[in-house]
Amino acid sequence: MDAKQLRSKTPAELAAELEKLRKEQFALRMQRATGQSIKPDQFGKVRRNIARLKTIQREHQDGAPKK
Repeated sequence: MDAKQLRSKTPAELAAELEKLRKEQFALRMQRATGQSIKPDQFGKVRRNIARLKTIQREHQDGAPKK
């Protein structure tokens, strides 16, 4: 999901999306720990999506202008 789509969401929707991404990140860690085959690039993608989402949440909190 790109930043433009995330900026159009409400704070509650952003929180739900963050929770979904955190669960996905946890599932990836569990799969790696149990030896299941996973795509290594998924870790970075999920981490970047979480950072992107938290940045947009912060913009909403601060009332920063939308780009």
